[in-house]
Amino acid sequence: MEYRHLGRSGLKISEITYGNWLTHGSQVENDVARRCVRAALDAGITTFDTADTYANTVAESVLGEALSGQRRESLEIFTKVYFPTGPKGPNDTGLSRKHIMESIDASLKRLGTDYVDLYQAHRFDHATPLEETMQAFADIVRTGRALYIGVSEWTADQISRGHALAQQMGFQLISNQPEYNMLYRVIEGQVVPRCEDLGLSQIVWSPMAQGVLTGKYKPGQPLPEGSRATDEEGSRMIGRYLDDELLEGVQKLRSIAEDNGLTMAQLSIAWVLQNRNVASALVGASRPEQITSNVAAAGVVLDEATMESIDAVIGHFAEVDPTIDRTPKQRLV
Repeated sequence: MEYRHLGRSGLKISEITYGNWLTHGSQVENDVARRCVRAALDAGITTFDTADTYANTVAESVLGEALSGQRRESLEIFTKVYFPTGPKGPNDTGLSRKHIMESIDASLKRLGTDYVDLYQAHRFDHATPLEETMQAFADIVRTGRALYIGVSEWTADQISRGHALAQQMGFQLISNQPEYNMLYRVIEGQVVPRCEDLGLSQIVWSPMAQGVLTGKYKPGQPLPEGSRATDEEGSRMIGRYLDDELLEGVQKLRSIAEDNGLTMAQLSIAWVLQNRNVASALVGASRPEQITSNVAAAGVVLDEATMESIDAVIGHFAEVDPTIDRTPKQRLV
């Protein structure tokens, strides 16, 4: 395993982060989840990412139990706040001071720890003054409940505004967590350059495009049984990629991966790690062997010819519009 600094901070994280969205507390049983976490630890992964909204808080509890007994100082545990939790009442969502303060304490209890290494704003909240949000994060850092603050899926301008307020309040934003893969390159135009200027890194999710870049979805063939595309939540995310022409392009990546001694999954993870602003790629698992295989992408250097070959077969399918904003315009209740 290789390790990289997160933003312009002294914190180092593993190039592969274990994430438990769509798995712990929903798709896999708790004993399998524990085995996946064990496999991640055995592979040298020290960084674990979750969120209070995953499986409506259950994912945090499962991760906390799976990490129980590990040396806390040897781990980097990340979680997030914004989306609805609990009974989803009017104050059970967003980035108000009330929701943030209540959420951090509940997350720490579920995770079985006194602090998280990184606390992330899961989306930008248009319904709450940004000053209120950033002051709450500043107080959480000062009380030691979070060591660092990050954001997820914020636009370049939102990141700039948050960064300026954080500096005024005596702490720093060090990361953004966006979707990023060969087929979704939205952050390259504005977010990455802005983050490089301000000292933030990317912790990218969906490096395998919800599994599409592994090559398991074949053009003109039925969806594999038990795949993410057959899961209600997963199918909502993956549907945009299930186009036969696109899938045919993905299959052409197989020879490129083989030429580099990699699986298609490893190639897709290695691809995002070539971006110098990416500190880590988030990888989930429903089986321990998936983790064991995927960590082989850490430390891989793809030469210029390989990167050009990838663009030649799949680059024209990529979404690159930098104006895409996934932030809900109103709170979700």
